[in-house]
Amino acid sequence: MTFPQDPLAAVTLPDPYSYYANLVAHRPFYYDQSLGGWVATGAQFVTDVLTSNLCRVRPVAEPIPRILLGSPAADIFQHLIRMNDGERHSPLKQAVLAALMTLNPVQIGEQSSKWAQFLSSEIEDFALHLPIYVMGSLIGIPQHLLRQTALWMSDFARCIAPGSSPDQIEVGKVAAGSLSEMFRTLLADRGARPTNGLLRALAQEAKRVGCEDEDVIIANAIGFLSQPYEATAGLIGNTILALAVHPEVREQVTTDSSLLRRVIPEVLRYDSPVQNTRRFVAEDGIVAGERMKSGDVILIVLAAANRDPSVNQEPDRFNIFRKDRKTFTFGIGSHACPGESLAIAIAKAGIEQLIWSGVALESLVLPVVYRASANVRIPLLTVKERTA
Repeated sequence: MTFPQDPLAAVTLPDPYSYYANLVAHRPFYYDQSLGGWVATGAQFVTDVLTSNLCRVRPVAEPIPRILLGSPAADIFQHLIRMNDGERHSPLKQAVLAALMTLNPVQIGEQSSKWAQFLSSEIEDFALHLPIYVMGSLIGIPQHLLRQTALWMSDFARCIAPGSSPDQIEVGKVAAGSLSEMFRTLLADRGARPTNGLLRALAQEAKRVGCEDEDVIIANAIGFLSQPYEATAGLIGNTILALAVHPEVREQVTTDSSLLRRVIPEVLRYDSPVQNTRRFVAEDGIVAGERMKSGDVILIVLAAANRDPSVNQEPDRFNIFRKDRKTFTFGIGSHACPGESLAIAIAKAGIEQLIWSGVALESLVLPVVYRASANVRIPLLTVKERTA
């Protein structure tokens, strides 16, 4: 079997999991010369890195990517809680969590179903636009701006993603400015707009922890869109793909769509939409049993850890009734993503709508083609045929 050069090259392969299994078995934590950094694949090493006090989400010497400096994208990036550690991170994360807690499951489900139905005729954009329409509505973005917001978010997400081209970065900087301007207007109007639920809640909770900086609030409101954007799109696409290649499960779900609440968590483990993330060593010390130097970079292959047999028995079996499932997709430790239930609700509503509309799910993703990315696995949806 021919394996890819490194884990980054594996992300959009039809099947990277044999390669990941080989790494977990033989190289659970190693130094990759071609990448110029460490790679964690085994579940225990992934856990050690994600919970290490020596590791940060950004290099100490470069808190903002140099190529973004002086742009609206840098202004957003520098304030995102997921891009900060320590004193800047903890209070703001509490504010973000508290704001999210103001959303109730019924409200999330209603918005997800509404926009899934609205977008069901736009299959090519369905998976990528649905998270933005749902979260945008919960934030308080007017309906007539939702499509444009989704387009801006597409450009912004590519701008801050690893491996973006110079053209993508420049286009993303412009989109970042447009997003910031829109949110600044929404924030100024929040008293007059009772529908600005999540934005208003974030502003209130930020004030509660001592932050009234408008730029910080705007950046993290944009974070409500950017963080679930590609990950939820990947979850929708990978769930459709799982149903396409497991017809027995597809038949069960078509008969009883409530089973999606069992299917989607297994997809998060089995075919993770977020394949990897990074950490940066802030000072000399021991991380995952290895001596590290300040500035060392660690690539954390979440998708490999999800299939580590030490934490999930029969890891290559797609089992929607799996007991004691261990999933690293949303991270662990201080930077664990709080949006798992939101992502599942949005994905469930989207796939239910596609089933109800009579789309042959297998026709949307087979043969599978993935969106170019160094860390996110998103099958592109296409329309070929419909069931009778």
